Amino acid sequence: MTLAEQPSRPLRIAAVGDVHCRESQRAEIAAAFATVAADVDLILLAGDLTTHGEPEQAQILADACRPLETPVLAVLGNHDWHVNRADDVAAVLRGAGIVVLERDHAIVEVDGLEIGVAGLKGFVGGFDGFRIPDFGEPLLRALYDDTSADVAALDRSLREIAFCALRIVLLHYAPVEATLEGEPREIWAMLGSDRLAAPIAEHRPHIVLHGHAHAGTFAGAIGDVPVYNVSAPVIGRDFCVFELSGARAASAAVH
Repeated sequence: MTLAEQPSRPLRIAAVGDVHCRESQRAEIAAAFATVAADVDLILLAGDLTTHGEPEQAQILADACRPLETPVLAVLGNHDWHVNRADDVAAVLRGAGIVVLERDHAIVEVDGLEIGVAGLKGFVGGFDGFRIPDFGEPLLRALYDDTSADVAALDRSLREIAFCALRIVLLHYAPVEATLEGEPREIWAMLGSDRLAAPIAEHRPHIVLHGHAHAGTFAGAIGDVPVYNVSAPVIGRDFCVFELSGARAASAAVH
């Protein structure tokens, strides 16, 4: 597979973040996934899959995805870590066939073409002029180090998928300020980090998807790489569907 091998048709990818599964939504979630799966090649979930990170909440999503033939890939979000049972949440999801990525990548084949997805939760850190520094108290420096590990993992994953026909970055936290517009600026440092933008700018994937910023803005960019905030409150529907081609000039048509 080389970058010259391009899709013969646009590939349809459904994405959403911040679904916050809970028991009262069970039927609604199952119906939404069944409907979209019939019309797309891939489903991507941008974190906050549960309300409080309980495995029982993850089971609702697992039950919705288990019957699907369409591949489902996901990253976890801060809600999925809330009760510190993220490993259990991930195990429930993987038991239903969902690929859960954390500082890792996956390659999915569709119509003989490889789609590479680099996925991780991401973390806090801030943006130009207002970044959390690598200085001071050990807890603060540990936070900085955690984001450093994210940056290194994203760079490594993007190198691993470099020869895929389509390359996607899937995050929970935002890597750019533009998609945070609408959120109070005072909390932007808690909504993402532009340190994640460096490997994206270097490797230029076709599209970046994230969630987390419920009151943010849908579209932004890192250089010529489009970035979309697919948090459910932002897109205002069950899923946002992207039609992706290998041509960077028209890499994403949004439905």
